[in-house]
Amino acid sequence: MSIHAIILAAGQGTRMRSSLPKVLHRLAGRPMLQHVLDAAAAVPVKMQHVVIGHAGDAVRGAIPDAGIRWVEQQQQLGTGHAVMRALPSIPDDEQVLVLYGDVPLVQPETLRLLLAAAADAPALLSVNLPDPTGYGRILRSADGEVEGIVEHKDATAEQRRISEVNSGLMAAPAGVLRRCLARCGNDNAQGEYYLTDIVALAVREGLPVQAVVSANADEVAGVNDRRQLAHLERVFQRTEADRLMAAGVTLADPARIDIRGALDCGQDVLIDINCVFEGSVSLAPGVQIGPNCVLRDTRVGAGSVIEANSLLDGTTVGEAVQVGPFARLRPGTVLADASKVGNFVEIKQASLGKGSKANHLSYIGDATIGNGVNIGAGTITCNYDGKHKHSTVIEDRVFIGSDTQLVAPVTVGAGAVVGAGTTVTRDVAADSLVTSRVDQAEVPGWAKRRRG
Repeated sequence: MSIHAIILAAGQGTRMRSSLPKVLHRLAGRPMLQHVLDAAAAVPVKMQHVVIGHAGDAVRGAIPDAGIRWVEQQQQLGTGHAVMRALPSIPDDEQVLVLYGDVPLVQPETLRLLLAAAADAPALLSVNLPDPTGYGRILRSADGEVEGIVEHKDATAEQRRISEVNSGLMAAPAGVLRRCLARCGNDNAQGEYYLTDIVALAVREGLPVQAVVSANADEVAGVNDRRQLAHLERVFQRTEADRLMAAGVTLADPARIDIRGALDCGQDVLIDINCVFEGSVSLAPGVQIGPNCVLRDTRVGAGSVIEANSLLDGTTVGEAVQVGPFARLRPGTVLADASKVGNFVEIKQASLGKGSKANHLSYIGDATIGNGVNIGAGTITCNYDGKHKHSTVIEDRVFIGSDTQLVAPVTVGAGAVVGAGTTVTRDVAADSLVTSRVDQAEVPGWAKRRRG
């Protein structure tokens, strides 16, 4: 039996106070809807049907379309109506998983449990809350069997004292879901077609409706405002921090780390406070990351140290490398083993060879730098002529003096020395000395006479 996920993402989310559709607000660097799609894909499901309405084009445009079937709900007439919009393309003998685009932390393992309970009848995911205000209550018989769900606005005072609430997530055979939804009405306080009404309808048919009780309220929590979004962000980040520490990573403060992608760490990695990891980041054993660093789509080799306030984006760092503080490494940067990049150095689309160093205040772009090279303070590669980028090649063991400009395209041969303050406009032969400074001139007594 194949599984179809129907994901409800049509709401406006007025309490977010935003022009951005609610399901596109980001948690851990990704839209909430993307988290739900990823969880469903991991179940796995045969097809994902995403019901959109408010700003539907924006939602569709923001999500990579990996076989998603987009379903329009032009009138928001309730959750039952939204599911009915998606059902026509799902055969009766398939299984349906109903999810919400603003419930971002649900886990695939939980969804599998829910599906297992829904082989022949609807199954819902419930949770016990100390304050169930606003949630639909699970109604059970004296012997504990599920009888139905009553929404908070329609509940009696006695029913509102029930602490077990409906998360909204549900699974059911498509045929049962279709049959029950056809009998749903909208005679309620909201004038909407409630998906939850199918529970009581299924019970009347004699179907054994089950409630899978979640032990984690945060996993099934929905987001209606920015405060709730911020809460779930910290829940997610704390879970990631616990995972890292269990794997042998030291975090200076588990409450001050942000992972917005996939972070893979070896043992004895140390991460200081306020670091952000985006995209795919890999830290080999023994890596140290100083405070306030941002790493995006970057690999760092064993024993390397990234000092405070450095930004690494699309970078490959070898072993025993030192970077920073205040370094900026842009996409295409490759640092070989034992190289060093110091403070206020920017590198883009360039490689730095083994043991080479650029310690201070330099820009290296579109360059290939050999082994054992010294880049003096204030050196820049002039790689852009206003229309095109050009390459600089600096071969092994070259010494580049401070305040040098290398006007690309240019090659500096192995072992050459470039004197401080030189502007290099032509290729430099190996083992040569090149300077372009004018002779120093001195006028005795000039300054004293000027002060007069």
